[in-house]
Amino acid sequence: MEITKNLEKNLIHIFNSNKQITVLAGAGISAESGIPTFRGPEGYWTVGSEVYQPQEIATYRMFLKNPKEVWKWFLYRRGVCHKAKPNPGHQALVEMEELLANRFSLVTQNVDGLHLRAGNSMERTYQIHGNLDYMRCSKECTDTLYPIPKDILLNSREEDICNAHWQLLVCPQCKSPSRPHVLLWDEYYREALYRSGSAQNAALETELLIIVGTSGATSLPHQIARIVSEQGGLIIDINIEPNCFSDLDHFIQQSSGKALPEIVAIFKQNTN
Repeated sequence: MEITKNLEKNLIHIFNSNKQITVLAGAGISAESGIPTFRGPEGYWTVGSEVYQPQEIATYRMFLKNPKEVWKWFLYRRGVCHKAKPNPGHQALVEMEELLANRFSLVTQNVDGLHLRAGNSMERTYQIHGNLDYMRCSKECTDTLYPIPKDILLNSREEDICNAHWQLLVCPQCKSPSRPHVLLWDEYYREALYRSGSAQNAALETELLIIVGTSGATSLPHQIARIVSEQGGLIIDINIEPNCFSDLDHFIQQSSGKALPEIVAIFKQNTN
């Protein structure tokens, strides 16, 4: 489905109102930049003779057991992400924020930081699963996030963390081991770390929710869509494959790099 005349009319009406517009982004938009979803063949990780899937390696339980292997997996992911560049879908969201200012919210499940690198603001971007460019204290002496030095990444699965880099992956406050600032599979959303409550509050004010490239495999995206739907907001699902959100209001079976610039173009044509 493409953008119909009726949908275009609704988009123009919402754009010209004072209502909030929220974008909920998932792995699909990053995949268009060449980043694997890590749920398929790219996701496994080998430790000795043992093979682990993401839901096994990316856990706090595994971090307590083998922190270096967990760090290696995330630093390898970070290396993959750093080679990627924002695509037209990311750029369209930057333009959307510029047009809407405080009426815009971006809730992203992606930890690659591409939205921020493209130009979306930290203030209006809710990174509900964290960001691979940051670390924090594993002992929780503070919730402060610390940037990971830019050169600490792995370019291959076989590469090890050198001793000099390993000594930098500690909490600057208490010198305990640090951990990647990513929501692990056996953890829960926390407002202080992931702005999960703020994302739900944004949904309460949302008139238009644009869902981009997510299959809805985690709980918070479902809650956000439910909140918007129950309040009578309009929901557009943009995805290359049908998913659990496709039957809500409007399903556009296109890539984000095609559909999002078209929506932004409609907005631009109706600027005062």
